[in-house]
Amino acid sequence: MIQQGDTLAFDEIYEKYWAKLYAFAYNRLREKEACEEIIQDIFVSLWSNRENLQITSSLSGYLFQAVKYQMLNFMKSTQVRNSYIDSFNHFRDALFDDSTNEQMALNDLKMMLEKSIEELPEKCQEVFRLSRIHHLSIQEIALQLNISHKTVENHLTKALKHLRSSLGDFLVFSIFFEFFIH
Repeated sequence: MIQQGDTLAFDEIYEKYWAKLYAFAYNRLREKEACEEIIQDIFVSLWSNRENLQITSSLSGYLFQAVKYQMLNFMKSTQVRNSYIDSFNHFRDALFDDSTNEQMALNDLKMMLEKSIEELPEKCQEVFRLSRIHHLSIQEIALQLNISHKTVENHLTKALKHLRSSLGDFLVFSIFFEFFIH
């Protein structure tokens, strides 16, 4: 009846199979829009090719087989699309790799920081390096240098004040993270 262009027969088949085919596709793909498009394409193809349609098994078997093929095509195209996106992202990242410039800027900042530290009095430099580079506590520094806890605090305050004024607050904090982590 469909081969003769009977729209009522087509509507009946559509109503009978649409939900079953959709559930079959959705259980595998879990993508609502893709499943709806696949099922819609199958019914459009069924109607468009109705005159040349040759179903050798059952209509149900034919429709479910068509869904399988459409799902495979969808998965292949998704893989190709994802592969293309990955390739493009790698290309873009390589194209815009600015690590050399960033490394040069970081080295410049480290040199500025080192120069600023060297402007400090010798004892102040020593306390600062023990605290920020060697990560010793105030108490450990006081014991190692045989000075008071308060003197260590004063040296650190003086060093940080000097660095803030010579490099600015923002630079001090950003440089400390890079300078002392690496």
